[in-house]
Amino acid sequence: MFIRYFKGQPTDYIIKYISGRVVLEGPGLSFYYMPFNTQVATIPTSSTDANFVFNETTNDFQAVTIQGQFTYRIDAPRQAAELLNFTIDPHRSTFLSDDPERLKQRITNIIQMETRREVQRRSLEETLRDSQEIAVNVLANVSKSELLHPMGTRLLSVYFLAAKPTPEVAKALEAEYRESLLRKADEAIYARRAAAVEEERKIKENELRTDITLEQQRQQLIDMQGNNSMQEAEYRGKALEQETEYQARALEREAEAKGKALELQLQPYRTLEPRMVLALGMKELGENASKVGNLTISSEILAELLKYEK
Repeated sequence: MFIRYFKGQPTDYIIKYISGRVVLEGPGLSFYYMPFNTQVATIPTSSTDANFVFNETTNDFQAVTIQGQFTYRIDAPRQAAELLNFTIDPHRSTFLSDDPERLKQRITNIIQMETRREVQRRSLEETLRDSQEIAVNVLANVSKSELLHPMGTRLLSVYFLAAKPTPEVAKALEAEYRESLLRKADEAIYARRAAAVEEERKIKENELRTDITLEQQRQQLIDMQGNNSMQEAEYRGKALEQETEYQARALEREAEAKGKALELQLQPYRTLEPRMVLALGMKELGENASKVGNLTISSEILAELLKYEK
């Protein structure tokens, strides 16, 4: 048969050529064609992903390998078709040239150029640290430069999946970083010990302040007890002194009263003669003879009695 049917995909921009002239174009077209004089170009307008691996050198002359992925899209299919050959075999739907792959390579070269420019501004450590920032800068620089505009292509995103130095340098960096981590761990241990010592010192200071406070309170208690004892002794001394003075005054009053009573009692005897007084004394002695256990009459008393008898 000399007539065939072609059915395009919705994400493809289809251009139909007859004898080298464009007779039909648009997204997702379907049509009948005659193979001997018809060419069909299919330009994919969906987003396409591509991987890349760049070997670059930093400003400190260290090799670094950057692995990533970018996404692009053909925004101007007619312009891309004029620059590259997207003709396909309508029957097999395969490209007749390598131009579609060359488009990826051209975009990769532009991204590598911008990546190299960013990497050469940085040291190895800065490149490894700022890989995502470099990817953002590369995307912005490519978009500003409009290097993809002649190809009708727009770069959608650039991602750096990995940025690695050479194995020897990686080991050196790992050793340095490992030593840094060990040093930080030691510093953390020392800091924890210092904190523990500081806390222990604070506890001892609190205990010492507590002991000092207790001793001060105990001293105050002793002083207070001593003052209370002194005040109590002074009070008791004053009370005893007052009581003694009162008792002395009472004894004096009692003695004075007894003296006055005895004086009043002996007052009648002052007017009596000594014989009468002696007689009364003997009489009372005789009346109280039962109460007398022993009676001793000395010679002096007997002489006195006989003197009054004469």
